[in-house]
Amino acid sequence: MGPVVLENQVRILFVICMVLLLPALCVSQDISTYTSRATYYGSRNCNSSPSGACGYGEFGRTVNDGSVTGVSKLYRNGTGCGACYRVRCTSSQYCSEDAVHVVVTDYAEGDKTDFILSTRAFTRLARPGNKAAKELLARGVINVEYRRVSCRYPGYNLMFKVHEQSRYPNYLALVILYAEGINDITAVELYLENCRQWRGMRRAFGAVWEMSNQVPSGPIKLRFQVSGNKWVESKNDLPASWNAGVEYDSDIQL
Repeated sequence: MGPVVLENQVRILFVICMVLLLPALCVSQDISTYTSRATYYGSRNCNSSPSGACGYGEFGRTVNDGSVTGVSKLYRNGTGCGACYRVRCTSSQYCSEDAVHVVVTDYAEGDKTDFILSTRAFTRLARPGNKAAKELLARGVINVEYRRVSCRYPGYNLMFKVHEQSRYPNYLALVILYAEGINDITAVELYLENCRQWRGMRRAFGAVWEMSNQVPSGPIKLRFQVSGNKWVESKNDLPASWNAGVEYDSDIQL
């Protein structure tokens, strides 16, 4: 066998190995599973009550059919707001094998817990039957395994809501809603037409971004930095006569 033929065979084997291994490597990044504990709002093991630390308001209570959670270390100074997790109870004597998918909508602390679940999400981990759900609530804290998963909001584009504390025209605060996938919104910028440049908003708290005094006039272009990497520009501008409390459709999906 000549050296050229041998070299070609080695190249073919290398390509085959890469085709087989790369999908496995990519998947492994998405399925990292961790162990922790979880409780629920109202439990004696919870040191917090719903505070709305992400700034979502009513959205933070009703999104994902009410299966939401407060977190502490996963809050990440507000960057963790809107992240989705698959949480499964590992206490088989109290729980089913089914997991629950939850959305981070608050900051909360418990007794060595990573998740302070809504009562609705917590009871969904129980074995079938009302009695099992009551027993799980009485226990208060459970062992869980969890991993981050893609958020799914069928029928919704990325939305930006003008926070209720905004004051037209000099103080603008925005809340980012329905961020799909495994994506963190790490920056928000507005386009200043008169300067022909983008200017960053400041993270006020949670998922709330603010700008005061230098709010652009007229329709406002927005763009979002995703996971500290790429920038995605909204197809729809914020109207010139924006109103506090109103949600606007970006007409984009992440």
